[in-house]
Amino acid sequence: MKATGIVRRIDELGRVVIPKEIRRTLRIREGDPLEIFTDRDGEVILKKYSPIGELGDFAQEYAESLFQSLGHVTIICDKDAVIAVAGASKKEHLDRPISSDIEEIMDTRKKIAANKSQGSKLFNIYGQDANDYTSQVIVPILAEGDVIGAVMMISKDPLTVMGETELKVVETAASFVGKQMEQ
Repeated sequence: MKATGIVRRIDELGRVVIPKEIRRTLRIREGDPLEIFTDRDGEVILKKYSPIGELGDFAQEYAESLFQSLGHVTIICDKDAVIAVAGASKKEHLDRPISSDIEEIMDTRKKIAANKSQGSKLFNIYGQDANDYTSQVIVPILAEGDVIGAVMMISKDPLTVMGETELKVVETAASFVGKQMEQ
C-alpha cells in the first residue's frame, strides 16, 4: 500500500473525507459507490464499486460471442475501465482506464457509429488512440435508468465500414447487459 501522508479524522457520525487529490486520481465522483473491506491486519480498504464488474465472466463471454459473429474487436467497459475484450490482446486492453471521450459519450447517452473512410470523427477509447483504428461503434449500457458502462466495437481494417447492422447488434448487447444488471 502506498502512503499519501494525508491524515483525516473520523467525525461523530463515523464519516471520513477522502481528499480531493485522491478522488481525482482514482476517478471517484460524488455519488460513486465504494466497497469497504478489512484485511487480517485490521486495515480498512475502500474500493470503487463497479456493478458491471460483477458480470465480468458473463461480459467476457458476450464479447467473445460478438467477436465470433461479426469479426470486430469487442470491448465492454464500466464507467472507469475495460472489463472484457474479445478479438484483441487482453493484456493490451483489459483494466485500462477509459478516456474522457468515452465518459462523455456515456454521460450524454449517445450512440456512435463512426468510420474514418466516411470522414466521421473517431473517439479515443484510452487516450490518444483514435488513429489506431478505422471504424467504431459505441453504445452506453443503461441499468434502471443509470449509465453503468458501454459496449464498443472497433476495427483497424481500412475496408471495414460499420453501419446499421453493427449499431443494432451493439445496442442489443448493451441492452441485454443492462437487463442482466437489473436482475
